[in-house]
Amino acid sequence: MLVSLNWLSQYVDIEGYSADELAELITKGGIEVETVESLNKGIKGVVIGHVLECASHPDADKLSVCKVDIGEEEPVQIICGAPNVAKDQYVAVAKVGAVLPGNFKIKKAKLRGEPSHGMICSLQELGVESKLVQKEYAEGIFVFSDEVTPGEDALEYLNLNDTILELGLTPNRADAMNMIGVAYEVGAVLNRPISLPSPELVRSEESAENHVSVRIEDEEDAPYYGATIIKDVTVQPSPQWLVNRLVSAGIRPINNVVDITNFVLLEYGQPLHAFDYDRFGSKEVMIRRAKQEEKIVTLDDTERTLSSDHLVITNGHTPVAVAGVMGGADSEVQGDTTTVLLEAAYFNSKLVRKSSKDLGLRSDSSSRFEKGIDRNRVVPASERAAQLIQDLAGGTVLRGVAEQGARHVEAKDVSVEVARINQVLGTEISESEVAAIFDRLQFSYKNFGGTFTVQVPPRRPDITITEDLIEEVGRLYGYDNVPATLPITESTPGQLTDYQVKRRRVRRMLEGAGLYQAVTYSLTSPAKRVFFSDESPEAIRLAMPMSEERSELRTSLLPHLLEAAQYNINRQLENIALYETASVFLPSGSELPKEEEHLAGVMTGLWQEHPWQKEKKPADFFVMKGVVEELAVDLGLQDRLSFVRAQEPKLHPGRTAAVHLDGEAIGYLGQLHPEVEKELDLKETFVFEVNLEKMLTANVEHLKYAKLPRFPSVTRDVALVVDEMLEASEVKNVIQGAGGSKLVDINLFDVYQGEHLEEGKKSLAFSLRYYNPEQTLTEEEVKSAHDRVLQAVEEQFGAALRS
Repeated sequence: MLVSLNWLSQYVDIEGYSADELAELITKGGIEVETVESLNKGIKGVVIGHVLECASHPDADKLSVCKVDIGEEEPVQIICGAPNVAKDQYVAVAKVGAVLPGNFKIKKAKLRGEPSHGMICSLQELGVESKLVQKEYAEGIFVFSDEVTPGEDALEYLNLNDTILELGLTPNRADAMNMIGVAYEVGAVLNRPISLPSPELVRSEESAENHVSVRIEDEEDAPYYGATIIKDVTVQPSPQWLVNRLVSAGIRPINNVVDITNFVLLEYGQPLHAFDYDRFGSKEVMIRRAKQEEKIVTLDDTERTLSSDHLVITNGHTPVAVAGVMGGADSEVQGDTTTVLLEAAYFNSKLVRKSSKDLGLRSDSSSRFEKGIDRNRVVPASERAAQLIQDLAGGTVLRGVAEQGARHVEAKDVSVEVARINQVLGTEISESEVAAIFDRLQFSYKNFGGTFTVQVPPRRPDITITEDLIEEVGRLYGYDNVPATLPITESTPGQLTDYQVKRRRVRRMLEGAGLYQAVTYSLTSPAKRVFFSDESPEAIRLAMPMSEERSELRTSLLPHLLEAAQYNINRQLENIALYETASVFLPSGSELPKEEEHLAGVMTGLWQEHPWQKEKKPADFFVMKGVVEELAVDLGLQDRLSFVRAQEPKLHPGRTAAVHLDGEAIGYLGQLHPEVEKELDLKETFVFEVNLEKMLTANVEHLKYAKLPRFPSVTRDVALVVDEMLEASEVKNVIQGAGGSKLVDINLFDVYQGEHLEEGKKSLAFSLRYYNPEQTLTEEEVKSAHDRVLQAVEEQFGAALRS
């Protein structure tokens, strides 16, 4: 909402406050003033001039030589290139020495041999936006329509000495979307009375109801509609004062009748519409829902297709306006209009919003209907517009109003106790102070022993409950006056949940291992969603995606991590180790998807490099597996996590393992398939992805400490020849079971295939450590346990000792 201080001063006395001071007070009162803008862009020395003579330039077809009276002893000669300059015009003249916007200084000059002492100005040259300039002056100089005095300050006549406040209104403060509403607010903030317009209409004896009737199909859609008939109207340019008011509010003047409806919209907040009565097409105004696929050409000369969700004004047959949004082109006021049908109505805000949204039409009228208008102002606003049309267009207002629906609604009662106000605000405001604040707001009230029952006027639809009144008291009492106190309550120290603690440990462990955290998009493309699965879950698509690349929720973290790896490699960062902890989204059979937190990682290039020792360790399957194993150790799951040979789409068939927790698959790790690496232009790349949520929520026993060993342990190494397809973990499990309680540690330290072994065989070398915490082991005890192990693997797998 743009507020002209010159206009505002007609309703409330703002003398004694600068624009910045007033803006600060309004902001502290609860409505933010976003900007304070002076319309004078550094202009000096611009006066009103009277063109006494105007002749063509002897040496230039497009220039005119003008003699202009600027209120000095002698007229001055000015060379003007505007096509619309003419004799007897009153114009804005920048004298020699004047300064225009952009610090443009006017000097004496010669144009094609003729001296020029100043410049006749267009509105654009005086800092007025082109979109606000009347069409007749858009390509030339501005001409005053009123008779003015040469030599006087042109800025005052053009309202360029004004200051504009831009209010950042929240949706609940629709009452301040008009000058009267702002006047109420400023009057309350400054504790000063306001002066409102009081229209005085002279009506003819002829009745409006003889010329038009009103019928509303459903009063739920349009609770009130009134039509006023005004005859003998002369459509012409508006007077300068009216033009100034509209321009200061950012509205382009059109003609006096249309400008009056826009002026009243800004003043009262009540949208009005003026129809050309002779073009209306009938003597009946009918308000109804549009028919499906019904058409209307609106004022912007665009044909609109309507639906039954839209409310329209009709002449009994065809639509002539979209209610509350925009009028129709067929019945608009034109230069030859003599009789006006003036509409003033109250429409259902939801229907107006629906029409505005569906048709892509956002207007000053629709924005006010959507947020809510004061129903009790509908008729006064109509009378104000009729009076102005009578004064400025010579119209004759017919007696009465053709109408249907109730004009007025009653004020609502809301109660509040002074004790409750002080409890919420932490203040000690007295009853008299509360009463004074309600007086400043111009709210009627009754006080019964400290309980105020307030009659909230319809202009303030945002006040409906006790807390709203407390807010009104607080903001006018002054938030700066509310004492600053600390809350008196038991303090509870904040702490992380067990899940959050474990997640942080995971991140610290991975970063300590050399991986960098990545953050990628949750939205992905259909191709990336199915990249790591031939049987990917059903797609979870967005209703209105920004692009196909971000149209679905991801089901895996790896596609975007690989994208990040590609991005870095393309920028000559060859050694990549990235991880991400984030959510994936899986179909759940209900409206919302199932959200799981996953952990994924990508490695390619060198894992470690020691230039001094000339050592280089490339990333490989076992490095990646070691990272996941170390993660399990850090979470206390090392004995419950296992790896099983697996086949996964897009992964190397011989270098892929499923990750199991307590026998349940929770993810996988492996090398990308060579064809995929080629497709993505990557070298050997290793990946993993696990369900982090299951790892972090797994029950883990508290850490137990063991005594330091008092007795020596005994180590035996054994190399077993087994089938090459047998997994080492199976052999390890059998050894563990056969070794008994004295076998405390098993490590696989070598796998061999090749010379001196039969085809289809491999050698697994384990280191077995035996220990008895109660006494020193004897050779017989170790031999007995070790023989049981050898016997078990021979019976179970046909394993033989390697010679």
